[in-house]
Amino acid sequence: MRIEVSRDVFRLAQVFTISRGSRTEAQVLTVRVSDGAHQGWGECVPYARYDETLESVTTEIDELPSDVTRAALADLLPAGAARNAVDCALWDLEAKRAGRRVWELAGLAAPGPEITAYTLSLDTAEKMRAQAAAHAHRPLLKIKLGTPDDMPRLEAVRAGAPEARIIVDANEGWSAEVYADLAPHLLRLGVQLVEQPLPAGQDDALLGMERPVPVCADESCHDRASLPALKGKYDVVNIKLDKTGGLTEALALRDAARAEGYDVMVGCMVGSSLAMAPATLVAQGAAVTDLDGPLLLAVDRPCPLGFDAAGVHPPVAALWG
Repeated sequence: MRIEVSRDVFRLAQVFTISRGSRTEAQVLTVRVSDGAHQGWGECVPYARYDETLESVTTEIDELPSDVTRAALADLLPAGAARNAVDCALWDLEAKRAGRRVWELAGLAAPGPEITAYTLSLDTAEKMRAQAAAHAHRPLLKIKLGTPDDMPRLEAVRAGAPEARIIVDANEGWSAEVYADLAPHLLRLGVQLVEQPLPAGQDDALLGMERPVPVCADESCHDRASLPALKGKYDVVNIKLDKTGGLTEALALRDAARAEGYDVMVGCMVGSSLAMAPATLVAQGAAVTDLDGPLLLAVDRPCPLGFDAAGVHPPVAALWG
């Protein structure tokens, strides 16, 4: 079997800013796995927050044995971007060999569309109000916060989109004191979820703290091994394939999290429809779906995911799975 890795760059429709910085493009790695007769592919987004680079992830993939299987991946690679791209490519290859869809091979029900959040880039309060107004028709907006000036931004977004459901992502940008001060205002403004308010290494401060708005673990939750440390701190876990190491672990984490009483959010890095395609299977029935990466791109992959009033649709076979 042949495994190939290539870099692809997707220009964003506009500058995208979070508390950690801004970007104008999405740099991804595309993995193709071929057995000579069939080819499967997958995509990952290396993330500096987890000490990943395009080069380091490429090296991890290049060092895999050519006869690698999905069952062996968990022992060969840690949870993360490299394992994700290979795992999803192998699922795609299996589906093509079998002439069936991935959800059939995984024993899942046929997927349908799921309403997805649309992310507003971090900006001044005035500009965020304008962004919110421009997207007020969308049922679910996600706001990137995590700075000392968040309240004016939040008020502005609510004013710009008075009817939209709102979720907030602090990207580890608040202290326990700031979060405790903001929490009542989040409730007042109708925020339905707050992602990772505190740094992952400092989230013990959430133990015993009132959570008037459900709190979601993002950077604190990677795979099933993360779950024991979340008890008493979080109400929801955000499953991202680039954290879990692919669809295989993402499905297992979803089931394990639900069994322990957590609600599930399914999120993404900024990537193309190829990266989101496997995640649409995990998102079935999720409390929150946040797979808007393709909506932020100026140009997407061929045969992209469909987005409409019903939400993000599962992939066509020509894209993945």
